[in-house]
Amino acid sequence: MKTVRIVLWALVVVMAGALGWMSFSISQKQEQLAEAPFGVPFELVDQNGQTITEQAFRGKPTLLFFGFTHCPEVCPTTLFELGDWLPKVDPDGSKLHAYFVTVDPERDTPELLGSYISNVTDRVTGIAGPPEKVAEVVKGFRVYAKKIPIDEKDPNGDYTMDHTASIFLLDAEGRFKGTIAYGENPDVAIEKLQNLMKG
Repeated sequence: MKTVRIVLWALVVVMAGALGWMSFSISQKQEQLAEAPFGVPFELVDQNGQTITEQAFRGKPTLLFFGFTHCPEVCPTTLFELGDWLPKVDPDGSKLHAYFVTVDPERDTPELLGSYISNVTDRVTGIAGPPEKVAEVVKGFRVYAKKIPIDEKDPNGDYTMDHTASIFLLDAEGRFKGTIAYGENPDVAIEKLQNLMKG
């Protein structure tokens, strides 16, 4: 009986050690993720036809939004809001980057994106590229995007895109710092941008 108790206690000690190690490892990985830049490396094209990579999201805090030019409400509303907020928090445009990445690269050429965005604001830069490369970025930044046919009976006809509507907030090292939700209270959104600039 005494031997059984010793064995059981030994097992308890071993299990406690294993659980402690697992907990330590998980917390270490979470810290590493928090310190790593958000998303994945990429090479796409900006609205001016210039190559752009994830390095564009470094050096200054970045506002990152995923959308498309045929978007009926969310994307134009978000662009108008950014066009209003950015001059208030960063009047000369020296402290924040802002980017609009298309989730519809089949239709959104760099030129079309540039024209679409510049009709609303000059403070946001469009990003497009080959569909397969854009798909990698969408997935790598954990964005939801799905093609939805306008007519279910014609899946190859006209379509819209269902997609994540939040603005991602990244610090100057490209690390994830939060989001601004679609429909966020403007005062709260501006406060988030001010906090992002403080670091």
